[in-house]
Amino acid sequence: MSETEFHSGFVAIVGRPNVGKSTFLNRVVGQKVAIMSNKAQTTRNKIQGIYTTDHSQIVFIDTPGIHKPQNKLDEFMLNSATSSLNEVDAVLFMVSVKDKMGSGDAFILEQLKHVKQPVYLIVNKIDTVHPNDLLPFVEQYQAEFDFANVFPISALEGNNVDELLTALNQNLPVGPQYYPDDQITDHPEYFVVSELIREKILELTRDEVPHSVAVNVERMRRNDNDKLKVEATIIVEREGQKGIIIGKGGKMLKEIGTRARRDIEHLLGDKVYLQLWVKIDKNWRDNPRYLNELGYQKKNY
Repeated sequence: MSETEFHSGFVAIVGRPNVGKSTFLNRVVGQKVAIMSNKAQTTRNKIQGIYTTDHSQIVFIDTPGIHKPQNKLDEFMLNSATSSLNEVDAVLFMVSVKDKMGSGDAFILEQLKHVKQPVYLIVNKIDTVHPNDLLPFVEQYQAEFDFANVFPISALEGNNVDELLTALNQNLPVGPQYYPDDQITDHPEYFVVSELIREKILELTRDEVPHSVAVNVERMRRNDNDKLKVEATIIVEREGQKGIIIGKGGKMLKEIGTRARRDIEHLLGDKVYLQLWVKIDKNWRDNPRYLNELGYQKKNY
């Protein structure tokens, strides 16, 4: 890569749910732009994170984890993930060394066979296994696909992440700088704020809630005390889920709000007053109008 030329491009990150795509993206950009949870289907939209150096810019697209769709929201997530493969300069196929190769990996590899751009195998969570276990794990995948390169990394600890970024930079085409130096995501603040609130719900509630919850930020405006007032609605499908999120005496909702407010203040660099409501909509995941209002739109894939 020439020192005098600027190189830029788009790189998609694909993989099964929970392999560490969001953790990787947040480490690369140096700030939380994608929420993290051990629950499946944490990422629902394509999240763009922007990594800029003096000589290059990589726009990463963190796609939803690819899985068999069960409803219209799942269909949106699958279309969102697979469509990004046709828009980029390279693809990172991320797998977790902790997980055995499964049917989900086979499905993704089948999609990747139609991709003309370089595909890199990213073996994440190497900090959790003995180095001797890595080679046989990698060989399983190399037997199924001709990867441009293989990078064992730890997105959590940072192992080999810089080496991966260097390799990507060296192979980017000459191109313009798409975003300013200090911009780390293309998503509006409303979206990132709603995701931070949803992350706290995933952290604090039981398994029956996360897949059935959405967050809609209604408005953000400065109040008379010069605090930024954020008003958001948490949407669930059943009365029991509403009860779980509110908690006894409103304790759970208060804890969700407290944790989310800290992250929102860190993100925006501002004092925040966060007001949360909870409402029930039994069929929101199958309602195209509602999905559109919540940002799960066809234009996003």
